[in-house]
Amino acid sequence: MPTVLRIGSYRFFFYANEHGEPCHIHVQRERMLAKFWLEPVALARSSGFAASELKKLVGLVSAHQATFVEAWNEFFGV
Repeated sequence: MPTVLRIGSYRFFFYANEHGEPCHIHVQRERMLAKFWLEPVALARSSGFAASELKKLVGLVSAHQATFVEAWNEFFGV
């Protein structure tokens, strides 16, 4: 489960067995979890995050989209 980035209390990661899925990133804070598609950036699902926090996460994922896509491609050899 490679962690790509940490920003404050947020951990951005993907699972090593997700190669068959489109490029995406998971975000975790405490017991809350969200999944974002990266091309284009869109919320796939969320558990526990308030709508206001999800807006913030969309901004963070968008701002670091290139980093996440690059990490995905490097890890999975795309």
